[in-house]
Amino acid sequence: MNTAAPAPTPTTRALAWCLHLLVIGLLALAAGRVVTDGRPHAGVIVAVSAACGLVYAVGPTLPGVRGSRRAAALWLAAVGACWLVLLALTPDAVWVAFPLYFLQLHLLPRRAGPAAVAATAAAAVAGFAAHQHSFSPAMAIGPALGAAVAVAVVRGYQALYRESEHRRRLIEELTATRADLAAAQHTAGVLAERDRLAREIHDTLAQGLSSIQLLLRAAERALPHTPRNAARYVDQARQAAVDNLAEARRFVAALTPPTLEGTTLADALERLCATTSARHRLTARFRLTGRPAPLATAHEVALLRIAQSALANTVRHAEATTAEVTLSHLGDHVVLAVVDDGHGFDPARLPAPDPEAGGFGLAAMRARAEALGGTLTIGSAPGHGTTLAARLPLTPPTETQPEARP
Repeated sequence: MNTAAPAPTPTTRALAWCLHLLVIGLLALAAGRVVTDGRPHAGVIVAVSAACGLVYAVGPTLPGVRGSRRAAALWLAAVGACWLVLLALTPDAVWVAFPLYFLQLHLLPRRAGPAAVAATAAAAVAGFAAHQHSFSPAMAIGPALGAAVAVAVVRGYQALYRESEHRRRLIEELTATRADLAAAQHTAGVLAERDRLAREIHDTLAQGLSSIQLLLRAAERALPHTPRNAARYVDQARQAAVDNLAEARRFVAALTPPTLEGTTLADALERLCATTSARHRLTARFRLTGRPAPLATAHEVALLRIAQSALANTVRHAEATTAEVTLSHLGDHVVLAVVDDGHGFDPARLPAPDPEAGGFGLAAMRARAEALGGTLTIGSAPGHGTTLAARLPLTPPTETQPEARP
């Protein structure tokens, strides 16, 4: 019946029914005692008790009483008036004051509730004293103690309710925050996976298809004059397609690149240089410096992909005759350097990446290096070749970020 509270819970409904039964029981007790004791005006007292019970019973059924403090106050005034009439007729009505305290504290505003309780307690004491034709401090103890208990219980309940509501709101906020965090993590995961897929496609499938295209163009040019060379280019294009298909299958299965299976990174880089030299007009050489140290799989994959992308860029854009790939182990770092003697370019004036023209290679290489806590530096100038260096810190395999894996 508290208008400030939300939908009642099973506990509040049980308490409300207990309060209703207490009021009806006390009214019945007052009427029953006058009948059994044969007091004068018994019929009037029974009628007033019944009227008071009827007025009380009507209140909880009215929607206005549950939804408006004004309506609740009017209903309490009607119940209180009936109770005062009953109190004037019999001293047994003084006990009904106790449940009235709870009604007043629950239904009336925070300041009006205690005032109504005090007025009800004073009326109970005065009515009982009038029936006894005398007054003593002991007569005030019962109503006053009941009022104090009611105020303490209701204030304690309200404090617990406010704390419960505060915790409920915190739980709702926490649930909403967790949902937002999960959505943000999902979005971040989708974007990270999309970025990984873009790098893998560029460094494997796109580079392989580009190599096949260059070989077929070379075969087309050589076919009218040197069919034997054309056949060699076609055979190399076929082998490139086989390798590219293997890369695609491993890529879909998210496994280690086939060039790294059962071998070391240095061997894979050396084979990459040999394959590039055989398929294109570029002499690529590999050099290993420093004392080799075990590398995490993610580091090996990243360095191999960077080397593949760098050599592919050299073949497609640099018009170089030689390229040197160097893998250096420098204590707690490993450095991959790719140097060519091509026409070079201005790193500050690179065109924006375009789905048709490409241009994603350098960004993908830099992303691979940075994903493992490393750096990618590019040194070039028009007419002076290009130097690309990827520097990665050595970390145990268990600390390697899984995102860098293909």
